[in-house]
Amino acid sequence: MAGAEWRDLFDGKSLNGWFFDVKDYTHPHEIYSVRDGVLHVAGADRTVAVVRTVEEFGDSYDLEVEWRWPDEPGNSGCLLHCSTPRFMNVWPRSLEVQLQSGNAGDLIHIGETITTPAAQIPTDFSGRNQWKVRLRHNLTDDSENPPGEWNYMLIKVRRDEITVWVNEVKVNHGTELSARGGAICLQAEGANVEYRKVRIREW
Repeated sequence: MAGAEWRDLFDGKSLNGWFFDVKDYTHPHEIYSVRDGVLHVAGADRTVAVVRTVEEFGDSYDLEVEWRWPDEPGNSGCLLHCSTPRFMNVWPRSLEVQLQSGNAGDLIHIGETITTPAAQIPTDFSGRNQWKVRLRHNLTDDSENPPGEWNYMLIKVRRDEITVWVNEVKVNHGTELSARGGAICLQAEGANVEYRKVRIREW
């Protein structure tokens, strides 16, 4: 799309344009709230959930996300090309770009798949590591800012190819993405996390 412009998915005032899926049907406003231009996710000691865009997007866009851990660093993620709800736990069928502290930029298959170099694929799937068959490691684990500081992620989606940067550092790249569009979700996954920018530029 020639002349594409950025537009906000999170307007800093409300969650207009988003809807919720909470695993145990807790009222979503007990988990997701907006104050002072920031989306607050009260995930600690709560059930897992997602907030999902009403709108769906095609196969070529740039997505910017700014997030931080206001207290204890923990786990969350940005889910791309979301389709079938509750495909796995409460997560829709999608590809996850990990935001977990220390692992931001990992890619995780949730029904959708992507190809990365073999060196990024775990080799130990025993015991509690069985889920790692769906994991594709990032290229660097030292690109995040200290807990409490804001982090910046840029995700470029170009048809079947995804590239991810964290704080201006390229941290992952994959090809042969199995999906060709869908919604975008943000997880609540056992930790308090805040977002102050979520915006998209479609091509």
